[in-house]
Amino acid sequence: MVKKYNCVTQDQIQIGQIATKTKIVSMEDVETFAQVTSDMNPAHMDDEFAKESLFGKRIAHGMLGVGLISACLGIDLPGPGTIYLGQEVKFQHPIFFDDEITAEIEVVNLTDKKKFLLAELKTTVRNQNGDILISGMATVIPPKGEE
Repeated sequence: MVKKYNCVTQDQIQIGQIATKTKIVSMEDVETFAQVTSDMNPAHMDDEFAKESLFGKRIAHGMLGVGLISACLGIDLPGPGTIYLGQEVKFQHPIFFDDEITAEIEVVNLTDKKKFLLAELKTTVRNQNGDILISGMATVIPPKGEE
């Protein structure tokens, strides 16, 4: 038996819908991400190197924030069954260890492509102070509804 998941289907999605997902970025998150991706940039991994950097200390990979956007799209809005076609991102500020980051996605455009609906979503990641860390746009195909 196939497990049922909650999602916002092509016949339910509407302009203006918003979803968020929040997490605290830990040193373990950064180290695990570095292992998985092989991104061992010393700005993320080496305290001594990072002290001399623009930010004066280690920073998290910006793609961790983009991953939180992906999680929000794939779990919350539109949710399971979403086909993620593209993501434009602009990194505006660094993510530091122990930052509480929140990804917010908002449906801003829907285009009927006859065989499927194309959704464009504004994507933003903010820290606990409300600073915008990442901004951009995602393009997805929401899951189809019950046929």
